[in-house]
Amino acid sequence: MKILDKEITQAEMFGSAEVLFDGEMVKGVVDIAQGLVAVDAELHADLEKLLLENGSKQENLWGVNFWKDADTVEDFIEFDSMINIRPRQGNRSRYVENEESRKKIIEVVKKWVK
Repeated sequence: MKILDKEITQAEMFGSAEVLFDGEMVKGVVDIAQGLVAVDAELHADLEKLLLENGSKQENLWGVNFWKDADTVEDFIEFDSMINIRPRQGNRSRYVENEESRKKIIEVVKKWVK
């Protein structure tokens, strides 16, 4: 479990991740305000906690899954996590419903993962 502090490739992300989910998927949480990505845990909630302990605010954190061998960023990122259910922010499902939030997530991920 770590907060990315340097650019990595998709191959590096999957190569250094714990062997979870048959090596096909890595869980991540993105802080869209601070531009951070935390990866490599069994639960999104663990990554959320790590970011909160390092100064992130919960309303800026979104859970995603990264899929191995995806051709595009859109295929690489799945906007699905239990931590995304936030009725007070208008997000009533596991999916990140707000298009602007999804765009910000993609932008942050592109900054860290090549």
